[in-house]
Amino acid sequence: MFPSSHCTICNHKLGPLELIPVFSFLFQGGKCKNCKAKISWYYTIFELLTGILFLLSYLRFGFTYTCFLSLSLSSILIIIIISDYKYYIIPDELIIAGIILIGISKFLIGGGALSNFAWIEALKSLLISLANGMYSFLLMYAVKLFGDFLFKKESMGGGDIKLMFLIGMTLGFPLSIITIFVASIIGLPIAIMLLKLKSTHEIPFGPFLSIATLVLFFINCNWKDILMLLA
Repeated sequence: MFPSSHCTICNHKLGPLELIPVFSFLFQGGKCKNCKAKISWYYTIFELLTGILFLLSYLRFGFTYTCFLSLSLSSILIIIIISDYKYYIIPDELIIAGIILIGISKFLIGGGALSNFAWIEALKSLLISLANGMYSFLLMYAVKLFGDFLFKKESMGGGDIKLMFLIGMTLGFPLSIITIFVASIIGLPIAIMLLKLKSTHEIPFGPFLSIATLVLFFINCNWKDILMLLA
């Protein structure tokens, strides 16, 4: 939000027509309108992906509180994927924003229909969600401590641990732990490819956690069903 969208080369502030997702990139030939510098395909790819996830959210959940949860989760995780992949950082501001948005969503979902809103159930839903987030956070922190001891160096970034709080709030505690295994399965072939393309041996885990979270969220499986499938 701050500063507003601009060209990273000439600092030209983007106008309304330059902010149309995907189409503005095509209309401008993939170049800045002011300085003609090339615009990265990252913007267009993730704009398109965000649009697809938003559409999928509505088709999957309809015009409901769960759809609001889905839109919030998709928005936060898309930014985390980009940030962690490019800069190896998961900003605390994103985690805090995610906790607030997911918390509001869980509160509304627990309360039920607007015409007959159950405040006690809404508060209970929020507290359970926060507890699941804390359980997931603590377990991920324990995994980090074990990894640090095993490899004699930092095995996991703090951002991944904080991200697990958000994942636990959304999916619940048992399913959030399964997310780690699904992320590892998704990430292994991609990590091998990145190790060949990049000079560094550091592979961010946040993008894989985010992708696994989105997959499990949209298929909406029970954690017992996932375990049976893996078995």
